[in-house]
Amino acid sequence: MTTIGISLEIPEPYASQLRSRRASYGDPQAEFVPTHVTLLPPTEVDPEALAEIEEHLAKVAGESLPFRMRLGGTGTFLPISPVVFVQIAQGITQCVALESKVRSGVLDRELHFPYHPHVTVAHDLDEDTLEFAMQDLAGYQAEFGLDRLKLYEQCVSGSWRVLREFPFGYHGSAQSRGSHGGNAGRRS
Repeated sequence: MTTIGISLEIPEPYASQLRSRRASYGDPQAEFVPTHVTLLPPTEVDPEALAEIEEHLAKVAGESLPFRMRLGGTGTFLPISPVVFVQIAQGITQCVALESKVRSGVLDRELHFPYHPHVTVAHDLDEDTLEFAMQDLAGYQAEFGLDRLKLYEQCVSGSWRVLREFPFGYHGSAQSRGSHGGNAGRRS
C-alpha cells in the first residue's frame, strides 16, 4: 500500500511565508508538509490503482476552471482538534466542489470530519502556542490564482512528494510533475 493525498498547493511567496510561520511555532510538520488546501486527506491505496486514480483526477481537473483564492484571518478546530488555520475568504465554493468530485469513484471514502477547506498553520501543539499562532496570523491576507490540483505520495521520511499535476480545463492525459509553474493569475 502507498499513502496518497490530493491538494491545491498554495503558490509562492505565500507558501514559504506560511510554512516559515508554521515552523516558528515549533510545528514539526512544517518541514514535511507543503502549504496546501486538502482535497483528499492521507489515504492508503494499492499502487496498482494509481493509473485509474490519475485518470479520475485528469477528468476532474479537466472539467474544472481556474479560480481565485483569497486567504484572510485565522480559525481553529479546537476543542475537537488542535489545529489553527488560515481561513479561505474567497474560493470556498470551488474547493468544496473539487473535493466532492475528487472524493468520488475510485477515491470514494468516508471522512472523519465534515470537509472544511483551510490552510493549516499549527497542528498538535499546546494551547498557548495555538492561541499565539491564531493571534499572530489574524491579519494575514493573500490572493492568488489556482489552476491545477496535485497528487502527492507520502515518503518513508514522512515528507510528501508530487507524483503528478492535473491542470484545470485540460481534457487530455495528466501532465507530468514540473511541467507547469502554477502561478497563473497570481498577484501580490
